[in-house]
Amino acid sequence: QVQLGESGGGLVQAGGSLRLSCAASGGMFSTLAMGWFRQAPGKEREFVGGITRGSINTRYGDSVKGRFTIARDNARNTVYLQMNSLKPEDTAVYYCAAGTLPYAATQERDYDFWGQGTQVTVSS
Repeated sequence: QVQLGESGGGLVQAGGSLRLSCAASGGMFSTLAMGWFRQAPGKEREFVGGITRGSINTRYGDSVKGRFTIARDNARNTVYLQMNSLKPEDTAVYYCAAGTLPYAATQERDYDFWGQGTQVTVSS
């Protein structure tokens, strides 16, 4: 069983940056594809970014392309989400997810393990 714990959320002004971290334990992190999703109040969970086990491929949701970057450090069992040029519409709870598929999946159903989430609030 893989446990995931997110950190790094908080309150930031529009145009600012945050870096989220997700630490994994209890499994072979290097064999897992990792993803970030977010959910704003009253909205469905949305794919933000995904990365394959060896960092060969990354994928991003259309709303964050060019502003967010996903990266992983297999030696530290950690995946990161660097968020730049933040906008108020980026306000959401951000979730880390892990899956066994060999590609950077974009659907919730493709991920097997989920963290508790971390709140990101962007003020205008």
